[in-house]
Amino acid sequence: MLPARQETVLFVSALIHARRQRLGTRRGRRALTCFQQAVLVMRWFLDGTRVRQLAVDNAISVPNVYRCLHEGIDVLAGLKPSLHAALLAAKIAGHPHVNIDGTLIYTDRCAAPGPTPGVDLWWSGKHHHHGGNIQVVSSPDGWPLWTSDVRPGREHDTTCARAHPQILPDLTAWTGDGLHALADLGYEGEATIVTVPIKKTKGVELTDAQKQLNWLQAHARARAEQANALLKMTFKALRRVSLDPSQIGKIAAAALVLLHVDQSRTT
Repeated sequence: MLPARQETVLFVSALIHARRQRLGTRRGRRALTCFQQAVLVMRWFLDGTRVRQLAVDNAISVPNVYRCLHEGIDVLAGLKPSLHAALLAAKIAGHPHVNIDGTLIYTDRCAAPGPTPGVDLWWSGKHHHHGGNIQVVSSPDGWPLWTSDVRPGREHDTTCARAHPQILPDLTAWTGDGLHALADLGYEGEATIVTVPIKKTKGVELTDAQKQLNWLQAHARARAEQANALLKMTFKALRRVSLDPSQIGKIAAAALVLLHVDQSRTT
């Protein structure tokens, strides 16, 4: 039994069917029906079922499972809203602020050389694990609204935000309307755009008012961690990705779309 509504599986099946129609795939030319392929994709996302087990259960080859997976990931990720659209929806919903936070999606060892000799590109020194950094924008109650493309796990949150062409410009427009984007001190370098805690400097104690403000911001920002946890706890595939690390962004985007469809909520 899949921990998802039947309507969600049918939604994925319809997307796969539409793609086959666009490609002109003839009936009976694929090993799996659209519904069977949708179930395969959902099992991988929700239960983290191994590729070899999916191959055995569906009586198809391992390469064919990978093709089915990537096809499902592509059609789902293609429905992810832009950050501008997500922020516009949040504004219409009346949210006074959004949260932005980075999360590391673990991946298997990937021996890709990084700028530091002897250290892999995808190695995160903070987490002591290989992975990809995903920026997640969420609502005040901890609902994920948008996920970014993946950046190597070695990169700092500020670096990841700056590398994306739209994160900072769209957040600038959002805050220009008198709204706020809350972030932790990992985004200190962009404090003119996002609201970060007041940092204690050497030899200078924070005032009671500053401490209270930091406490209030920390309470609100805690929901950002909830959004990250919601994605990872709902989709076991996001706890450790065995596919190409460069695909993590698409996988996270596909998971976001599945979550929105299954819970019938976008904002």
